[in-house]
Amino acid sequence: MKVALCQINPRVGDFAGNARKVFDMGEAARRRGAEIAIFPELALMGYPPRDLVEHPRFVEACIRSLNDLARRMAVPAIVGFVARNESGEGKPLHNSAALICGGRIASVHHKSLLPAYDVFDEERYFEPGRMPVRATACGWRLAVTICEDIWRSVEGLRVRYRFDPLAVLMQAGADVIVNLSASPFTLGKMQARRDLLRGLAKQYRTPLIYVNQVGGNDELVFDGGSMVISASGEVVAQARSFEEDLLVVDLASLPQPISEVRESVPETAFRALVLGTRDYLHKCGFEKAVLGLSGGVDSALTACIAAEALGAENVTGVSMPSRFSSTHSIEDAEVLARNLGIRFLMVPIEPAHEALLRMLADVFRGLPADTTEENIQARIRGVILMALSNKFGWLTLATGNKSELATGYCTLYGDMCGGLAPIADVPKTLVYDMARWVNREREIIPARTLYKAPSAELRPNQTDQDTLPPYDLLDRVLHLYVEEQKDFDEVVAAGVERAVAADVIRRVETSEYKRRQAAPGLKITSRAFGYGRRVPIAKGPPLLD
Repeated sequence: MKVALCQINPRVGDFAGNARKVFDMGEAARRRGAEIAIFPELALMGYPPRDLVEHPRFVEACIRSLNDLARRMAVPAIVGFVARNESGEGKPLHNSAALICGGRIASVHHKSLLPAYDVFDEERYFEPGRMPVRATACGWRLAVTICEDIWRSVEGLRVRYRFDPLAVLMQAGADVIVNLSASPFTLGKMQARRDLLRGLAKQYRTPLIYVNQVGGNDELVFDGGSMVISASGEVVAQARSFEEDLLVVDLASLPQPISEVRESVPETAFRALVLGTRDYLHKCGFEKAVLGLSGGVDSALTACIAAEALGAENVTGVSMPSRFSSTHSIEDAEVLARNLGIRFLMVPIEPAHEALLRMLADVFRGLPADTTEENIQARIRGVILMALSNKFGWLTLATGNKSELATGYCTLYGDMCGGLAPIADVPKTLVYDMARWVNREREIIPARTLYKAPSAELRPNQTDQDTLPPYDLLDRVLHLYVEEQKDFDEVVAAGVERAVAADVIRRVETSEYKRRQAAPGLKITSRAFGYGRRVPIAKGPPLLD
């Protein structure tokens, strides 16, 4: 049986567009001799649809699209969609896959394991399938599973679910395991996923077909990487990462195992953020972006991501110097723009800064200057960027990194302004690693940007380390506390000074109100700020004793 792995990039709720992708790729698969085409989880509506599935017309549109495809598609296919729960009990919907063949829906298979952790919230919407059933196509018995159905044991830590749908299907007998997925990207997950799939194929001595969604949907990036695993646990074919792809494999005559190609962390992160940025803008109806260029590494990396994602001709960088801006920062911003080929504007903020200080002079009389005056500068810059966005229809990109967002080292309605924050989940140390990767062949980001002390330049001789621990130490604490969810004592036990650990944790916990108002950020780590980390704003002090 020749199987086509159809790795598509759907847009949530675009039923006509998604159905067209399914049909066109199915036709391409048929022309290449495929006898069945397999598509990702919820391919017809895009993942995750969230509360949209609570609208009856949304569900009806999905089912109509499936029925129309069943009538039109010449090649049998397994397609992810939302099905109604006809049992009269439980949630009204299932997360399902349909085998369409011969102009009709031949069988429907419901997802049994519904994740409700991190960014997942499927128990809110769907009723789990209680009894998985095989599909039969081309004389082959298919164990059809959907994403989490094969992730019963997560990273070997513990069994998350009492029920194992794959085990049930395999006990009934199956010639091949099929998994339709919408598995979001995080650093390290590609290898973890590959190891899991290889282990399952080897455990059941059965070939495994894994088809993953690709593309960006809001904060989530899906990396694709669909693959075929032999019964001996070897990867014999793999689709490209971070782009749509069609892979046709003959299960009766599997190819030889392919060698594993591992990208560096900076390269993988960059590719993920480029895809996420491009899809966020295009799926939201934008073609062009604007961002502030400070001469620092964060805005430089964000500009590189934007230029790669959108094309240099669609990106504008704006230098907004104040009385505290160094000459080298202005020069570095202009050189970066020239190296990237993006448009460069300079809008000095000094006239507005002076005017605001005069306006507030009587109210502030007798009080020393502090972060208030610093934040005024950042907010003026936010006003300028949003004015350009409004006037020209450009999406503003915020340039803050995860380390700043974690500790509140950012200004509401200032540098946090924007419609998307591409590097909001990138720790500062990784920002530097990615910047060096960008410069691997030629200098795009000025070298001075990489070795000068990071500074917001909101007061004379300011550096970030006047306020924060060194970034290598800060990022270590943040990784332990935020991503690994260690408590204060565990962070200290890992070798961090008590005073440093307490200071960083306090900053994280008291800055939630800022993060709640931040632009959406693209998730690339195991635990990003945003809806995957849900903590209250109003709460007691952190437990540090």
